[in-house]
Amino acid sequence: MVAISPVAHKLLSYVPFLLVLIDLRYEGVNGGKDGGVENHLEMGKKLLAAGQLADALSHFHAAVDGDPKNYMAYYRRATVYLAMGKSKSALPDLSKVIEFKPDFTSARLQRGNLLLKHGKLDEAENDFKKVLKSNPSSREEQEAQSQLKKSDEIQRLVAQAKSDFNRQDYGSATSHLDIIIDTCVWDADSREMRAECFIQLGEMGKAISDLKAASKLKSDNTQAFYKLSTIYYKLGDHEMSLNEVRECLKLDPDHKLCFSHYKQVKKLNKQIQGAEELIQEQKYSDAVNKYESVMKTEPNVPQFIHNAKERMCHCLSKDQQTARAISVCSEVLNADPHNVNALKDRAEALLQDDQYEEAIKDFESAKEHSENDRQIKEGLERAHRLLKQSKKRDYYKILGVKRTAQKKEILKAYRKLAQQWHPDNFQDEEEKKKAEKKFIDIAQAKEVLTNPEMRSKFDQGEDPMDPESQQGGGHHHHHFHGGWDNFQGFNPFGSGPFNFKFGFN
Repeated sequence: MVAISPVAHKLLSYVPFLLVLIDLRYEGVNGGKDGGVENHLEMGKKLLAAGQLADALSHFHAAVDGDPKNYMAYYRRATVYLAMGKSKSALPDLSKVIEFKPDFTSARLQRGNLLLKHGKLDEAENDFKKVLKSNPSSREEQEAQSQLKKSDEIQRLVAQAKSDFNRQDYGSATSHLDIIIDTCVWDADSREMRAECFIQLGEMGKAISDLKAASKLKSDNTQAFYKLSTIYYKLGDHEMSLNEVRECLKLDPDHKLCFSHYKQVKKLNKQIQGAEELIQEQKYSDAVNKYESVMKTEPNVPQFIHNAKERMCHCLSKDQQTARAISVCSEVLNADPHNVNALKDRAEALLQDDQYEEAIKDFESAKEHSENDRQIKEGLERAHRLLKQSKKRDYYKILGVKRTAQKKEILKAYRKLAQQWHPDNFQDEEEKKKAEKKFIDIAQAKEVLTNPEMRSKFDQGEDPMDPESQQGGGHHHHHFHGGWDNFQGFNPFGSGPFNFKFGFN
């Protein structure tokens, strides 16, 4: 017990309720500080028992400040630190306790246990041996003996793990390290070695979680952040890679490896973000160029190449660069046959190229790997309609233009064919009949394909000229039905420079 000065003693005995009123951090005259220390210890103990750790801690801080040689103050503070999970802060406090009171066996035993958890095996064994020599209680003796035995066993495993590691037998090194880390939970070195084993074994997810732990266990662990950044980079995750390398540079702005890696990741990150912004703005061919420069910036990481090609496949398909879309999407699918995005994009490109059956196959296989995707469901229905339509009249084929043709090309093709197949050009009755039919087809094709609304319906697999295919019944009659005789007064060349006169009634 710490002696209380007579003045403080008198005060306390006369006015017990002052305890409640006075904040005893006020260190009064004539050495009132001893009373203050005792009171802080008492208050801290109550708060600790009530589980109010932060408040308890501030009382123990005050007690240590008030009497820097009071071993109980350090011991209680260490107890709070341990309850808060701050074992690093508890260690120096326990060492102070042992310095001031070398025969305090339970403090020494606690320190040994902490050192063991931190992987400091020699120091831990030293504490356990001293406990055994210092006339311990039977419970303490039992604990010290079993911990000493455990520590011995771990020393052996550490040696074994190191020799496995040096022989590049990473699998068995890992299984030894698993047992070590079970006991030495706060040992950064074992985690770093196990992370390296995982990297060698290609188990990147496990390497990442060990390195994250190591970066917290060891302060200023630039190495762990550097490794994390390079792993994320190899996995093609440029954003996480950038985050981790920034952590390294916060600790050491002049870290050579981190700085040169940072420049590379930052450049790549900027290009990928730029490409994605272009896609948002529907500037697809610019985005394709941007992704080509991504592949030049990082030609050696397969994942970045693969990601870039997957996005290029999407852009080319959207941009209706059909042949190139099909080729780039196919490259992606050779490497990753179940890539749903590439399957959807290639299917769209195949539809543009009138390869309906192939498109249906791609949509079907995308559907297997992504069942509730609305786009796939709609795409598949559209592909089936287009396939059915292709067996009937195809206005693009009639005019001999691509599905992606602009209005200008459509009108040009139409004028040329309308001149060629105008019925007045044919004398023979049979040929005239054939020409009339052909001419009507050509005029209908032009009407459908130059009217954005009708063209869009046709592209969805409906025939706006065919009442049968109109969804919602056949009320949609067009002035083309009824063939040539209904053509009176209709000038299919109205939008062109020609003005043909029909010479029949």
